[in-house]
Amino acid sequence: MIEHHLDIPTADGAMNTFVVHPEEGGPHPVVLFYMDAPGKREELHDMARRLASVGYFVVLPNLYYRRSRDYWLKERTPEAMQPMFEHMQSLSNAMIVEDTRAMLKFVDAQKAADGKRIGAVGYCMSGPFVFAAAAAFPDRINAIAAVHGAQMITDREDSPHLMAPKIRCEAYVACAETDKWFSPGQVAQFEAAMKQGGMNYRLEWYPDTEHGFVFPLRGGIYHQQGAERHWERLFALFDRNLRR
Repeated sequence: MIEHHLDIPTADGAMNTFVVHPEEGGPHPVVLFYMDAPGKREELHDMARRLASVGYFVVLPNLYYRRSRDYWLKERTPEAMQPMFEHMQSLSNAMIVEDTRAMLKFVDAQKAADGKRIGAVGYCMSGPFVFAAAAAFPDRINAIAAVHGAQMITDREDSPHLMAPKIRCEAYVACAETDKWFSPGQVAQFEAAMKQGGMNYRLEWYPDTEHGFVFPLRGGIYHQQGAERHWERLFALFDRNLRR
């Protein structure tokens, strides 16, 4: 495996990014990995490595680079989490679209990456971001997955559910059974929007899980069976759409 910690130039500065891909057999299909609110950290690097180990060129940027190059949540206390929410609220779908534009330009210049085969996965706060990316770049993004997404239904003009008519790729939406960030009523509204928008999608509930269940270091929330199912679904999604 080849790993790099590097900066991707964007309109707002240098976006520090973890890149990992197999040593041989390229160019490899690309997976853009959008982080959750606690920040880019070794736990996510390990998840990126798992994707890369089955043949992908994985790009995991620090989406908080405009405010901090090295923030990540050290402990889950109200005091420690306040800066996390401030960082999270500083982002917008429009910012992420521009960051995605920079990532696409980056992968197009990499010999080990096949920029014609691109998937994206977003966790928690980044569930909306993969929808924004797919809507903004329908000719580039070939598959997306939103895993226990947050703020998938908002009253803003750029709410993810309003993007459905613009998305052409296959989408997978994984929903935790207990999730204050994506309630059953919101999930139903979101699925109705995807259906009405003519999307090719699969929405799936994960029984006995809470928001954040895929992360191995998430205390009493990690759910091994659910996490492994999510990997199975991701691998199948990307295999169908990125290996043709």
